[in-house]
Amino acid sequence: MTDSRKPRRPITLISLTDPGRALVEKLLTFMPEAEHLDRPQPFQDTIRERFRSGHRLILLCAAGIVVRTLGSALSDKYNDPPVLVIDEHGRFVVPLLSGHEGGANEWARQVAERIGAQPVITGAQRYTRPLLVAGMGCNRGCPLDTLLALLDHTLSSHGLQRSDIHALASIELKQDEAGLHELATTLEVPIMFYPPAVLNEYSEMLSRKSEIVFRETGCYGVAEAAALAHADRLVKHDFHPELIIPKQKNADATLAVARIYQNT
Repeated sequence: MTDSRKPRRPITLISLTDPGRALVEKLLTFMPEAEHLDRPQPFQDTIRERFRSGHRLILLCAAGIVVRTLGSALSDKYNDPPVLVIDEHGRFVVPLLSGHEGGANEWARQVAERIGAQPVITGAQRYTRPLLVAGMGCNRGCPLDTLLALLDHTLSSHGLQRSDIHALASIELKQDEAGLHELATTLEVPIMFYPPAVLNEYSEMLSRKSEIVFRETGCYGVAEAAALAHADRLVKHDFHPELIIPKQKNADATLAVARIYQNT
């Protein structure tokens, strides 16, 4: 399997106040790989260095501070990394630079949703649509009816329907499961299977890591990790897919749904 994803730019979070630092702690729960700089000195040189090195930036401060700091470091909207500004109380998320081409607009929407803020998109709007991937796990020989029952119940309880699902995904161990292939045929969507090594790339994004599942499959979770892995490969973006429905289960199957945004 060829991985067509481009390398993600690193993320740097910058706080200048105590409330801002507290909000960064919340941000780090869903972007644990990010670097956090609290009141860095010398401020302008440090921020410009990260920006010129290609870091995606989230600054918890006034927008004017960011404009004055990065003005001399700007190149163009096709190469500059995305920059978000969030007020220290976490009410608004503003994509300040590289909104369309750099993905800052979609990134702002994702961050705002996670912290309960309002995204403030000031540029001309493209239509963006979410692509949803259902990750599935199941016991050996699980029939189609059982898979459909779990899927329909989960989707309806979250205000979704079958037609909202763009693709299915699971672990390679299940690639010979007739029920999963029948489910893909019923939904008229593709299904992809990933090895444990790929699924483990998303272990820190899981709602829960299971040692039992790891012993049985070689990864810490099938449904959630498979949904994230395939969503990550649907479009080329600098930011992560989101797990919008954590693992649901019945007696014989598990299901999770991940989302990524597609520009159209």
